[in-house]
Amino acid sequence: MLLRSIAVSLVGFGVLAAQDVPPPVEAPPAVFPVNAGTVVPLSLINSISTKHSIPGDRVYLETAFPILSNGRIVIPVGSYVEGTVTQIKKPGRVKGRGELYVRFDALTLPNGVTRDFRARMTGMDGTAPGSIDRTEGKVTADGNRAGDVRTVAEAAGSGASAGGIAGSIAGHPGTGLAVGAAAGAAAGLIAVLITRGPDAILERGSTVEMVLDRQISFSESELNFGNYQPPHVSAASAASSNPANLPPAIRRFPK
Repeated sequence: MLLRSIAVSLVGFGVLAAQDVPPPVEAPPAVFPVNAGTVVPLSLINSISTKHSIPGDRVYLETAFPILSNGRIVIPVGSYVEGTVTQIKKPGRVKGRGELYVRFDALTLPNGVTRDFRARMTGMDGTAPGSIDRTEGKVTADGNRAGDVRTVAEAAGSGASAGGIAGSIAGHPGTGLAVGAAAGAAAGLIAVLITRGPDAILERGSTVEMVLDRQISFSESELNFGNYQPPHVSAASAASSNPANLPPAIRRFPK
C-alpha cells in the first residue's frame, strides 16, 4: 500500500510518466546482398553472331543456377537477364577474326523485382567455338588456317590432274602436272583471300557466365516468390522444340 502511494505521488509530480518509458527497438529489415565479383551462370534465349547481329541488338538470357546470400536463394533459376551487343567486328578476308562484345544491363526476378547494373561476360560453354577475353568480355572466333590450307591443297590437286591430262595429250605430262598444280594452287589462294574467316557465334541454349561489377541487394519482402517453381526444361531442349526461334512464353507470377 505504501509503495502504491509513492508511485502515485511520483506520477503526480511528473517524476515518472508513461511517456518516459522508451519504446521498443525495432530490428532493422533484413538485407541480402550479392557482392560485386559474383559469377552468375546464364543460358542464352536468343543467338547472336558477327554475321547477323549489329551493335544495339538486345540479348536475352535466364539464370541457370541459383545464387544465395546469407543462406537464402536471392536469384532463382529462371530469372531473366537482359543485355546489349555493344560492338561487332566482322572477320576479315586476309586476316582478322570475328569479334563481338556483350554488356549485361538488368536482372528481373520471377516476382518482377528488377535491378539495373553493368556487367560483362567472363566465361562461356567449353564446347562453344571461339575464345573469350575475360577482362573485356570479348568473344573472338576461331581461326580457319586448317581450312585455308585444305582449300589450297585441293585446288592444287585438281589443277595438277587437269594439267597432267593436258600435258599427256601434248606429249609433256610432267610439265603439264607442274603447270596445273601451280595454277590450281593460285586459284585456291585467291579463293582463300576473297572468303571471310569464321564468324564469332553464341548459339541459343549455350551457357555463359556473367560477373557483377557492383553489389546488388534485396530486402526480405522482395524475395517473396510465392509458389514459383523453377523451370526444369533446359534451354537446349527449348530451342529444339521451338525451331522458329520465337520468344519464350511470358510466365505468370503469383501476386
